[in-house]
Amino acid sequence: MPIITAPQDFHAEDLFVDLGAVVDRSLYLKCEGFNFAGSVKLKAAAEMIAAAERSGTLTSDSIIVESSSGNLGIALSIIAAHKGYRFICVTDSRCNLTTRRMMEALGSQVHTITEPDVDGGFLAARIAYVRDLVASDPRCLWLNQYHNVNNWKAHYRRTAPSIARNFPGLDVLFVGAGTTGTLMGCARYFRDEGLPVRIVAVDSVGSVTFGGAPGLRMIPGLGTSVRPSLLVESLVDDVVYVEEADTVRSCHRLARNGFLFGGSTGTVVSGALSWLDANAAGRDLTAVVIAPDMGERYLDTVYQENWVRDIYGDDVLAVDLENAGARSND
Repeated sequence: MPIITAPQDFHAEDLFVDLGAVVDRSLYLKCEGFNFAGSVKLKAAAEMIAAAERSGTLTSDSIIVESSSGNLGIALSIIAAHKGYRFICVTDSRCNLTTRRMMEALGSQVHTITEPDVDGGFLAARIAYVRDLVASDPRCLWLNQYHNVNNWKAHYRRTAPSIARNFPGLDVLFVGAGTTGTLMGCARYFRDEGLPVRIVAVDSVGSVTFGGAPGLRMIPGLGTSVRPSLLVESLVDDVVYVEEADTVRSCHRLARNGFLFGGSTGTVVSGALSWLDANAAGRDLTAVVIAPDMGERYLDTVYQENWVRDIYGDDVLAVDLENAGARSND
């Protein structure tokens, strides 16, 4: 029986779902949402804060500031509340209302950017606001998840070893690309261990992470409008791009089978199925998908039919996921 004193001390690391009966393929889902933050971001948050404490840059007088579309904001809010730090989360209008309310309930201050930067979208506008905060108050400490190596180190130390331990014969790993912390941590681990695992990054259409054309994205979590400095493309074997309409279909397909996951998970599952259709015909591959969070925070968006129809059209949910594959790029 686990007994903890700090919320960041609990995480169900070795929970996997066999999606075979749902997607008619051999595909396993690593569930990262079973912790007090409800997402994979709790690992990165804990690692970045611990490193800042060790270095002395984070003190009792510090005000932690971070740009986040939601999940890291909640994770930092939880740890900040437990440790007694002040935290300001800079998000944007795509952040779910439930997520904003959770951060505020935990005592954090939330600033919402309503207008995107002309060239860099909402992310660039958020980062600009964070830089202004840091420049205006010496107490402000920006952890900078987009550049902080402790972001990927958290997954090098925990996420990837769990996958390797549970799937010693793993052939391919599908990881969503946001800050690319999870992606880089896993890719570095399997490379350093000399394990022949193919690393497939899954990105949203409209994201510039891998050089794609910028475009409107309404589902937070994956994709960026500013290329992440953590990314080392040589560690990635393939990239799959997923339209947001396919993300929605994937989420609803999983929900119809009793699994309520977030938008990022829907994106990665959709991308994984597309890649497997194109590359694994007649092959018995062991494949794992990382599911960053659960679906409760998306009830007003991805799982709200009026919201879905207004953005993606009246018939978006009428198209079966199997006939709505993502576009892949080697």
